[in-house]
Amino acid sequence: MSVYTSVSESALADWLRRYSLGELVELKGIAAGITNTNYFVTTTHGRYVLTLFEVLKLDELPFYLELMSHLARHGVACPAPVADHTDAFASLLEGKPACLVSCLAGGDVAAPSPVQCRAVGEMLAQMHLAGATYRRKMDNPRGPAWWSKTAEALYDKMPVVDAAMLREEVHYQDSHRFTHLPSGVIHADLFKDNVLMDGDKIAGFIDFYYACNDFLLYDVAIALNDWARRNDDDIDSDRARALIEGYQSVRPFSADEVKAWPVMLRAGALRFWVSRLLDFYHPADGELTFIKDPGVFQRLIAHHRDRTDFWL
Repeated sequence: MSVYTSVSESALADWLRRYSLGELVELKGIAAGITNTNYFVTTTHGRYVLTLFEVLKLDELPFYLELMSHLARHGVACPAPVADHTDAFASLLEGKPACLVSCLAGGDVAAPSPVQCRAVGEMLAQMHLAGATYRRKMDNPRGPAWWSKTAEALYDKMPVVDAAMLREEVHYQDSHRFTHLPSGVIHADLFKDNVLMDGDKIAGFIDFYYACNDFLLYDVAIALNDWARRNDDDIDSDRARALIEGYQSVRPFSADEVKAWPVMLRAGALRFWVSRLLDFYHPADGELTFIKDPGVFQRLIAHHRDRTDFWL
């Protein structure tokens, strides 16, 4: 969540007339994340999060916004989109598709405890179950075809040793396909900064704009790779086991998922190694933007290659 598109208070005040939310009190940019423009918006009726979409088009948003509405109705802790007077969740602001969602309590945590990791795993499984009745579908736009194509455009820019490792990992993933695994709606980006905690409880999952249909196990791998990762980019076993135990207390892994788990951990790391390399070599312009270290996931893959304990 960064600021790429500036929004004036006057433009926002005009746009807010589409809603029954009172008058604008405060507009404050959020300097975190790397994809969309985000602001805290305070009105005389409450506080909200305003998102302007830098990549997604207006006609692409219903999948994500209706998903959040669906999950919130089914008891999953996440922001609820606010509908305007026309019953639409999104419209143009400063030339960009924009929406408002409820602003949740709590905050993100930099060093989660095993108890917090267990809560994340449990809520992620609840989200997967609730998503089973969501009617819209979205193929993963950043799946194996994407990372293979994107990596081809990055090899020549990378140090030779790193490029060789990336080629090897892409080839490894290309040699493994698990089309028989349980699939459904996944968050696909459930990092620590996309979960708000209220003590040891989940206040909300946020930033659903990479959500899609894919293997449920892949979503667990993405979450674990961040929530259980130590400062040396290896995995903390206590946090990893807690997250998996929390998840399986709601939705146990199938035998096929247990078998696929080591490969899926590396797949979750590869996806974010490639995306961070893309951001590093082709950064977007923005007022308040941050480029995250691609090496985090390169080092994590190296650890996963040597791993014998997978916490199951």
